[in-house]
Amino acid sequence: MKAMILAAGRGARMRPLTDSCPKPLLKVQGLPLIEHHIRNLVAAGIEDIVINHAWLGEQIVTHLGCGEQFSANIRYSEEPVALETAGGIINALDLLAEQDDDVFLVINGDIFCDFDLTSLPTLKAEYNAHLVLVENPEHNPKGDFQLSAGMLMNRKENQQVSYTFSGIALYRKSFFKQYDENIAAGNNILLQPAVLPLAPMLRAAAEQQTVSATVMINAWTDVGTPERLAKLNAI
Repeated sequence: MKAMILAAGRGARMRPLTDSCPKPLLKVQGLPLIEHHIRNLVAAGIEDIVINHAWLGEQIVTHLGCGEQFSANIRYSEEPVALETAGGIINALDLLAEQDDDVFLVINGDIFCDFDLTSLPTLKAEYNAHLVLVENPEHNPKGDFQLSAGMLMNRKENQQVSYTFSGIALYRKSFFKQYDENIAAGNNILLQPAVLPLAPMLRAAAEQQTVSATVMINAWTDVGTPERLAKLNAI
């Protein structure tokens, strides 16, 4: 299985730290954030890694190279501008999968966690994606989704417990195919890769009951502000 680390974001909330350094290269506990992901992937036996980049992306390429020092094979998906999560994945699909039913792993480059990737479930044939959820952090108290019998459900205003999307997920190529085909057909009216957020696609798939999910009980941080970064480095 191949994996993608999403590393193209501007990191505006991390300014001024990200004015001259891409967020994935900010250090957490002595190592650039993205190195933690690469080491975790390789430890789980996932050596073929795709990394997208935009803002100061040349620094990421220079620092990581081909991945040989990590015993990994790293390839890059350069973006003219940050294409958001879904746009970035679609732009890299040819590097991630050949067949529609090929499964690949995607990890947000701006999270930090101790999740053992070998514990990821096998994506069942009836689902197009599997999301890993976490308990809601302070900055997202209402959560993103709910969970029912192992299926992802859109959050509703009721008493059911909600969870936050961790930024770790398995996808089939077919999950993105309809959007990729729309872009290719010109329905997006763009002559370059499309900027597409992932959240609306996940909510639509949850309504169609085509996404499974599990909750991980691990240390997890969305490294989205200088304060959260400082807190991690104070541990």
